[in-house]
Amino acid sequence: MENNETNTNSSSVSNNKNQFNIAGAIIVAGVLIAGAILIKSGTPTAVAPTDGTVQNVANIKIRPVSTDEHILGNPNAKVTIVEYSDSECPFCKVFDTTMHQVLTKENGQVAWVYRHFPIAELHPKAFHESEAMECAWEQGGNNTFWKYADQIFARTESNNRLDIAELPKIASNIGLDLNKFNTCLSSGKYSDKVKADMADGTQAGVNGTPSSFILVNGKIVDTIPGAEPLESVTAKIDSLLK
Repeated sequence: MENNETNTNSSSVSNNKNQFNIAGAIIVAGVLIAGAILIKSGTPTAVAPTDGTVQNVANIKIRPVSTDEHILGNPNAKVTIVEYSDSECPFCKVFDTTMHQVLTKENGQVAWVYRHFPIAELHPKAFHESEAMECAWEQGGNNTFWKYADQIFARTESNNRLDIAELPKIASNIGLDLNKFNTCLSSGKYSDKVKADMADGTQAGVNGTPSSFILVNGKIVDTIPGAEPLESVTAKIDSLLK
């Protein structure tokens, strides 16, 4: 089973209808179990191969990390992990916990950058949740953004199952002005900001979530394809800190 949500291409219809229906049912069941698939052509450049080969990251381009990013950990750390995430992706929910553990373990030696990559074809609610995170940021800054994002991951059962009524509840629970939050969210003022993250991720070859890039002094040196376990992520980081 893959540990991220990835892209696929649609297949042609079989001439044998009965065989197609059986095969289709098996495929659909597999997709539902593994996590949904974003239908989009092209080969991902940001997701590592599954055959054990080492991926060439030299040509991957993402925008430089700036001071107004959503950064957790030490912003001056040698190692930075830039994650493109979908708040309704079950693997992103797992990886959110993993990354908090990474920051604790590495004790100030790592920065974590969150960028939005909601996959509308799978999770229509995720884009609105990304906007809600930005509305939380508007009121309380970076720390409030992370509090709000963590609460979304804590409350959602993933795969588009978070009740939209939870968004203002989270805002209220973390001390935001609810009227200002609701006004912000209904305005759609952060739509372009979310889309900019998505466009940047797409340019970098992201076609599944979570997709993360490891940077050393601002240069991409490795990727984290999917929700890799804590041991794998910290092994990559520790090798770069030597």
